[in-house]
Amino acid sequence: MSRIGKKAITIPSGVTIEMIGSDMVVKGPKGQTKVNILPGIVVEVKDNALYVTRTNDERQTRAFHGLIRSLLNNSVIGVSQGYKKTLKLIGTGYRVTAKGQGLSLSLGFSHPVEVAAAEGIKFTVESNDTIHIEGIGKQEVGQVAANIRKIRPPEPYKGKGVRYHDEVVRRKAGKTATK
Repeated sequence: MSRIGKKAITIPSGVTIEMIGSDMVVKGPKGQTKVNILPGIVVEVKDNALYVTRTNDERQTRAFHGLIRSLLNNSVIGVSQGYKKTLKLIGTGYRVTAKGQGLSLSLGFSHPVEVAAAEGIKFTVESNDTIHIEGIGKQEVGQVAANIRKIRPPEPYKGKGVRYHDEVVRRKAGKTATK
């Protein structure tokens, strides 16, 4: 049995779950998400909890067991609490401004970099060097944060660039002059 797959998912108040065809629709105060239930996986709602089981022990079904449980858990957390990532801009002259629904980043290039907000993603700019990315999809929030970080990743000598708020950048020693 999958260790992750056999754990029950508690359903918080305000969250409703219904099966439509082969999709499990999770609705909550922040929005709704849809998880496709793959063949061989059975999802049951009992006593305000979700239980994920499998119908056989084939290799592919065993692999999907934990996956479907994790996707359902992420959906339940997303529609009830939401997900949030925070990015910090480190460097002289590096700043961010909100531009409509998107962002305008000044990262030392000859031009500002424009980032459009994806559907279901909300940007919040705190001061001029902190970006908060919020949404109900864990994967979407993480991907948008990774795409922004990829524009100017932190470099190891001075530590300049875009980094996650809790990221630790290992610094390298620079050149030393020899005589």
